[in-house]
This record gives sequence, structure tokens and C-alpha cells, in this order.
Amino acid sequence: MSALQINKALEALKSDPVMDFLAQHFGHVITISDRYETDHAKALALLVVEQQVSFKAAYTIKQRFLKIIEGLNYKEILNLDNDLIQSAGLSRRKVEYIKNIYAHFYEARRDYSSMSPAAISASLIKIKGVGKWTIEMFLIFVLGETDIFSKGDLALINSVKRNYGLDPLRDEDLDSLIDRWSPHNTVASLLLWRSVEEKIYYTPKDHDA
Repeated sequence: MSALQINKALEALKSDPVMDFLAQHFGHVITISDRYETDHAKALALLVVEQQVSFKAAYTIKQRFLKIIEGLNYKEILNLDNDLIQSAGLSRRKVEYIKNIYAHFYEARRDYSSMSPAAISASLIKIKGVGKWTIEMFLIFVLGETDIFSKGDLALINSVKRNYGLDPLRDEDLDSLIDRWSPHNTVASLLLWRSVEEKIYYTPKDHDA
């Protein structure tokens, strides 16, 4: 996703007062480049590392994991001792998932950059350990898809609840917002994530002012 696409999305989202508020605060800093990776197997493996751990913990584990696999090809990674990979701070299950990913790419050449999101999802979901959230993050940060919202991302859901004053958040209300943001759900998500990270949230008085 280019800077031009992000700017166009920000402009379109301004009709939503919450998005307008968040865009004013974070529109100049949001990016997908921080998790971009040309090696799709490595990208998915790093996303598995991120599953259900804090950002800080994930960063540390990812650096250790990258050091372990540095300079190795897929076959060599598959032949690594599981205990060595686990020493990066990973559970046995995550080591298994990571090896499943590398096996998937080792067995056949995969060109996900030329496939539709639906086709990518259908292919990747077959890998044990790669679920809907991991695929959605892959579509956003690696392939730059512009209209992705992850309903399974807790930080996103909490941000919607806080910014829109919707707690409890009914599924129909979330679907209505996703429809409203379309086809710019990725940028809406980036703004909502940043809101949680910075602990800056919209309140009705912000709009009244």
C-alpha cells in the first residue's frame, strides 16, 4: 500500500467523525512497512511468533528467531533441532507451526502476490497453525491489501469499543462500521491500532469542539 493510497483512504474516512479525529492525530505516522517482508514463509513465521503475546515480547523473540535462521534456506530451517528454535522463547507448538509453514513453501513454489485474498486465505488456512488472524495480518502488512479488518484482533475490537462508545459491541454494529469504512478498512485498522498504542481516544466533545 503506497503513501498515496493511505492519503486517499484518510481523506475518504474523514466523513466519519471518529476516523477524522484519529486521522488528525495519527494519519502522518501510520504505516505497514514495519512488518513488511519479501520472504513470505519468514513473514508468516514471524506472525506466528506474534500470536497471543505482547508486542514487546514478540519483538524480542523475533530477533532471537531471526538470528537462529539467518542465512539458512527452507530445507536447512526444517532440519534445525526443535529445541534450538524453541530457545528463542517459543513454545513447542509454535515451533511445530513454524516448521509447517516452511514445509508448505518448500514443497511447492507459492506466489501469493499474484492471488486474490480469497485464494490466499483458502491456501494458507490449510497450514496447521495459520489461522484467520495470521492470514489477515499477512494480507495487510505483507501484501498491502487495502480493505482488511480483523474481527479476531482484540486490540482492534477494544479500540472500536472505546472510540465509538460501543461496549458491549454487537456484531451487527461492528459490521455496520466495517461497511462504512469499506473499501478502506486497512487504514481504519491502522488508525484504531495506533489509538490503543498511544491511549488517545475519541470522545463526542472532540467533535463538538
